[in-house]
Amino acid sequence: MKFFIDTANLAQIKEAQELGVLDGVTTNPSLMAKEGIKGEENIKKHYVDICNIVTGDVSAEVISTDYEGMIREGDAFAKLHPQIVVKIPMIKEGVKAIKYFSSKGIRTNCTLIFSAGQALVAAKAGASFVSPFIGRLDDVCTDGVELIADIRQIFDNYGIRTEILAASIRHPMHIIQCAKVGADVATCPLSAILALLKHPLTDSGLAQFLADSKK
Repeated sequence: MKFFIDTANLAQIKEAQELGVLDGVTTNPSLMAKEGIKGEENIKKHYVDICNIVTGDVSAEVISTDYEGMIREGDAFAKLHPQIVVKIPMIKEGVKAIKYFSSKGIRTNCTLIFSAGQALVAAKAGASFVSPFIGRLDDVCTDGVELIADIRQIFDNYGIRTEILAASIRHPMHIIQCAKVGADVATCPLSAILALLKHPLTDSGLAQFLADSKK
């Protein structure tokens, strides 16, 4: 399974890249705003800065909700760097935009997926990735990981090559659960990735080894 980091923070992206397990980055307007990145040109520059740190895919999200606006923004993002994947919302106009980008050879990530039907439609339109938001589903007492499993089964039934990108991951067990049911990618905060490294028996075992080495 691929690991993407879900942030616009360059320091965190560098730390994840240096760890040696990072495959890409996802961002959104909220994450950009959190880092104080404002204005079209500054946002574009920031995406290029991210691409210069990582070697994998970088999702750049449009803010328009009309077809023409999404095409305009997406075309501009795609021209910034070969690693850019245009992030499109799961709405009717967004599906049309995904079809357009697919016909032009521009990769897309369909975001805000909350049902298997939405994922299937996005894949049919040619999305490179679909992003089910499992944490937000858990928040409303729905099993987000089960949605990943449903999409996996449907895609496998028909040989659909669109990658399932598990998003809105809240903790390390979400990552493990998504890996078990066949998500292609998990995008998550750096803290969730680092938490996978930790186990109390590892800590106690290392402490014992170090103590014994001094004897």
